This record gives sequence, C-alpha cells and structure tokens, in this order.
Amino acid sequence: MEREPTVPQRRAVPPATVARLPGYLRALEALAAGGSVLTSSDALAAQAGVSPAQLRKDLSFLGSYGRRGVGYDVAHLREQVAVALGLSSERRVVLVGVGNLGHALAGYAGFAARGFALVALVDADPGVVGTVVAGLPVHPVADLGRVVATSGATIAVLATPAAVAQEVCDTLVDAGVVGVLNFAPCALRVPSHVDVRAVDLASELQILAFHDRRRSADGA
Repeated sequence: MEREPTVPQRRAVPPATVARLPGYLRALEALAAGGSVLTSSDALAAQAGVSPAQLRKDLSFLGSYGRRGVGYDVAHLREQVAVALGLSSERRVVLVGVGNLGHALAGYAGFAARGFALVALVDADPGVVGTVVAGLPVHPVADLGRVVATSGATIAVLATPAAVAQEVCDTLVDAGVVGVLNFAPCALRVPSHVDVRAVDLASELQILAFHDRRRSADGA
C-alpha cells in the first residue's frame, strides 16, 4: 500500500493540540499492538477519547489528512506523531529527589518504553546518596550541575520538597536542562526557553473533591 507523503510542518502546533498528541500516540500504539494496519478517524478518535472532528483538525497540523475511504496508516501516523513529539531520538532524563515518590518514578518502566532514558538520580539525603535505585547510583545534590553535564540530560523530573524546588530548578537550568516535570507543590520560575509541566497530585484531588461535592449537592 502506498503511504501518504510526509508534509513539512508549516504551522505552529497549538498547545492544546500538543497536549492531545500523547493520547493519539497511545491510541495508535494500542491499535498497532492489536494488529491494526489501517484505522478510520472515527475509530482512532474513539480510542483517544476525542471527537473525530477534533482528531482530524489536530492531525492536520502535522500534515496528516488520511485518505478518503481508506483512513490512516497506523504505523506511518504513529511515526509522524512520535516525530512531532520529539521522540524520534532518545531523550535523557535526570531525576532529582529519591524519596518515596522519586523511588517509584525511578522504577517506572514507561520511561524507556516511550523513548526516555533515565540516566541519573540525585538526592540531598546522606542516607540515600551512594545507594543504587533501579540500577542507578544516587548522586549528591552538590554534584547536580556536573551530573547533568556529564549525563547529557536535557529533561529533569523534580520530586523534591517545595522549599528547595526553585533552587534545584535554577541549578538544573544553569546546567542546560530545558524541560522540567515538576512534582513539587509549588510554581517554578524559569527562563522563556525552559518548559515546565507541573503534576500537583493534591490539587488534582481537591478538584475531584469539588466536583464530588457539587454532584452531592445537586442530588440532595
């Protein structure tokens, strides 16, 4: 079967579309694992949890329009989405904060499965420094800049207490990190060339509690 050509990306991809791309990639991977070679926009949208119109609009930013009566080539579209997400080459990640959450994140198999290599662990606790977690030695926080430079990490996962998160983030940025996944319950200040994604578990639970309370009030 003839593949559709890869069209050069000419338009900036909106942030909302970027936020949905991982869902499309996950859906395509599930379809591929199930043996699907082709998929329709309706089937792929249902798998990703969006409307077919939204899916088609989002994929148009990647230059992918499918073929009328045929649909999308699953393998080719998966490659397009992965390239758009910057996953055509391995991304090296450093994890700072190897407490309970950090320990669990270090053992997360999804990093490698999705094109990320966890290359270094860093912590401030003398009782943790020098131990081996998920096959990696834990370095002291005083060596953070050197660890980033020698490991080639460009992305950091921050699982430190909020009180030290900004200081650690500043060191990471100075060492060349350009992306931070922040689990610390605080807002980080970074230069314009650095991206921060915040994962605040407590806030998400509070939002769920709000909706639960509202449903209970409506049903009263």
